[in-house]
Amino acid sequence: MTIDPRRVGVALAGYCAFLNLYAPQALLPALAQNFGVTAAEISAVMTAGTFSIALTGPFTSAIADLLGRKRVIVIAMLAVALPTLMVALAADVREIIAWRFVQGLALPPVFTTALAYVGDEWPPAEVPGVAGIYMMGSSLGGFSGRLIPGLLTDLVGWRPAIGTLALITVACAAAFAVMMPRERHFVRSEGVMASLRQMVRHVVDPRLVPIYAVGFGVLFNFMAVFTYVNFHLAAAPYFFTPAMLGMVFFTFLAGSVTVPLIGRAVAVFGRRRFVLGVLAVWVAGALLLLTGPLWSILLGLTLCATCGMMCQGVSTGAVTATATVGRSSAVGLYMTVFYVGGSAGASLPGLAWAAGGWPATVAMVVAVITGMATVVALFWREPA
Repeated sequence: MTIDPRRVGVALAGYCAFLNLYAPQALLPALAQNFGVTAAEISAVMTAGTFSIALTGPFTSAIADLLGRKRVIVIAMLAVALPTLMVALAADVREIIAWRFVQGLALPPVFTTALAYVGDEWPPAEVPGVAGIYMMGSSLGGFSGRLIPGLLTDLVGWRPAIGTLALITVACAAAFAVMMPRERHFVRSEGVMASLRQMVRHVVDPRLVPIYAVGFGVLFNFMAVFTYVNFHLAAAPYFFTPAMLGMVFFTFLAGSVTVPLIGRAVAVFGRRRFVLGVLAVWVAGALLLLTGPLWSILLGLTLCATCGMMCQGVSTGAVTATATVGRSSAVGLYMTVFYVGGSAGASLPGLAWAAGGWPATVAMVVAVITGMATVVALFWREPA
């Protein structure tokens, strides 16, 4: 069986981006204790990265429509490594937040360009499956980015743990540069302003707006659950260490296994029906987070991770299938909305946590999932 190097490259791009984006998540309780800040205050470490991604996503996608695909991705991968290293050297929380913001500026060219590459290089019928491969790489990257620092922090401290991720990122960039073929079907944009005009059209496209709404909700819920569950499990009666919190993210592996099956499921049920079914299961998973036994909480986290990845895989594939013109700008806009949702999901649940602890945080997540289901049921349209 011949392995398509393009599919490997797409998976590598997802792995590299998400390796760094969520790396501090399992370390948040330890960082809060080390620097003497609250859960809501240390969550700004997560918000900084997602917020800067939301700011720059549209512009980097417009540039990618001019410069091509592979070159942009390789440069961006290498650029991510520097702020990752600087986070490891930071003297206080403010420096960590600042370098996390810079790190976020370098990430959009990786995933927006990779998804645009998928839309360019594969026929529409294959896009959901290839987007699923991207999500598999993303989920493995997110898992590794949380697990590796968690394990290393207990052994050598959090600074060498984060520094290790910078080295892995450079290695990923080198592997991507060697393995990924240059794009064959890329059509250069007429210019940055043309891409931005296309983006304005995407904002008012009734076929894309519901997809963007789902993207907002997906990362909101991911950030809410997988940021604040660390504080829940670090407290009584669980008392998890950073290494134990890193192990919690083994729940992501279930998503890595199931996400490549998205293409088949969409072919059978259609995107709209499939997403509605996944959202129903997601609510059940969120409710399990309120139970006491650890196995039940881990099952809930597994369902939340899997359902979120499935929704993300379907929605990213739907964007590239729906936007036949200006795919990079359409994906860039999706990423902006997606990471605005992530920024909100890292910060707003902090208010719920302060007011009502873990139950209030989970209630906010269930409310957002319900809103997503309403939007999909009423407004989602299948791509032509």
